[in-house]
Amino acid sequence: MPRDDASGWMWLEASALAARAERLHRQYFHFALSQHRTPVWEPPVDVLETAGQLVIVVALPGVDSKTITSAIEGDALIVIGHRSLPNALNAAVIHRLELPYGRFERKVTLPSGRYGDVRSSLDNGCLTVTLDKLL
Repeated sequence: MPRDDASGWMWLEASALAARAERLHRQYFHFALSQHRTPVWEPPVDVLETAGQLVIVVALPGVDSKTITSAIEGDALIVIGHRSLPNALNAAVIHRLELPYGRFERKVTLPSGRYGDVRSSLDNGCLTVTLDKLL
């Protein structure tokens, strides 16, 4: 569509942005099968590296820290846990449910290297796992 047709061009741009937003929304939470062949959801992660550390941030809004376990297995970090539906909503009529509930599991392959001291904290709905790099 020619750029001199402003209304048509703006509509196409708006439609493209809406489609991109929908794709990003679908990518935010994936559903998969765990090693035990049970359905789980996979939270999104960021993997960041500094000179001395590897930092993995896992988006877990509304997840109780008591339900989360994380471990290094071989060349991967595995994060497993559960998000429960709030008790107050058990009898509620659900009009929209976009946040996944139930068991989650995420396996993140780590960049090659050797890692030491592992620390984790849950803050503002994000689990941050910090691994010290060994030289």
